Amino acid sequence: MNRSARIQWRDLHGIVLLDKPMGVSSNQALQSARRLFRAAKGGHAGALDPLATGLLPLCFGEATKLAGTLLGSRKAYIAECRLGITTDTADCEGEVLQQRPVPPLDAAAIEAALVKLRGRILQVPPMYSALKRDGERLYEKARRGETVEVEPREVDVHQLELQARTDDTLQLLVECGSGTYVRALATALGEDLGCGAHLTALRRTWVEPFREPRMVTLEDLQQAAEQGDDVLLSQMLPVSAGLSDIPAVQLDETQSMAIARGQPVQLDASLPTGRCAAFASDGALLAVLELDAQRQTRILRGFNLPPDDDLRRKSRSALVVTPLRSVE
Repeated sequence: MNRSARIQWRDLHGIVLLDKPMGVSSNQALQSARRLFRAAKGGHAGALDPLATGLLPLCFGEATKLAGTLLGSRKAYIAECRLGITTDTADCEGEVLQQRPVPPLDAAAIEAALVKLRGRILQVPPMYSALKRDGERLYEKARRGETVEVEPREVDVHQLELQARTDDTLQLLVECGSGTYVRALATALGEDLGCGAHLTALRRTWVEPFREPRMVTLEDLQQAAEQGDDVLLSQMLPVSAGLSDIPAVQLDETQSMAIARGQPVQLDASLPTGRCAAFASDGALLAVLELDAQRQTRILRGFNLPPDDDLRRKSRSALVVTPLRSVE
């Protein structure tokens, strides 16, 4: 019998802030955690290369509805670049393409190269990437030796700062938007400096809204599982933790029933327009709503959390809930 067939999968809803180890893919890390939690449904929010470590938000059950939102969020990294060597993958796992001497570089020269890579820039994604062309991943084409012209695309680099350096390495702080390849930043930086470069280490430090994440390792989860289910589940955040960067509103019983049925409701004029997280009076997360100028609601994403879910009852502590005044 297949080993996974013996696992008694269960409906489980929440978010785990995993510190992904080096040497495993994001999906391998997800499946290892999923087996420990015995979660029937899971996904991750933003893949990290096997070389990379750091924050990989894992979404289980109803939290998978937030994976796309987290994937598009701002992220931060600590990156290490090796100057003088370029590789076909733009990182240390690839084949060396060229070696060049590293010229004398002072702080001003490095800053002049960095400033060109800040802001909204055009970036050519690396061939060894998961982007698709003609229904196939680019890295699959690259492994067969095929070359495909990859169109540049706009990405946002909010912060790019030199943190430390040696004669041939640079350590960088990178804060960027969705779709940015730090490997491509390293390549572009090396070319501007006249010697080439590739990425040798990468660690993701945060993903919005988890700016100061309390990450857990796979070893932490294994030890927690050995201590019992209560200890293991204490490593999981409620679904609502993924919405802590938007306002939260508490609905009355009538409003909650309407939202649960997919019907629009009129909310208090004092609430800000835009997205908000809507909670029932018992603390259950109901939906992500969009409020227009008249504070009419449009449901962007509904949630169906079971009444007996412990993490559902903890959702109120994950957000500061703004009570609604009664609307006449």
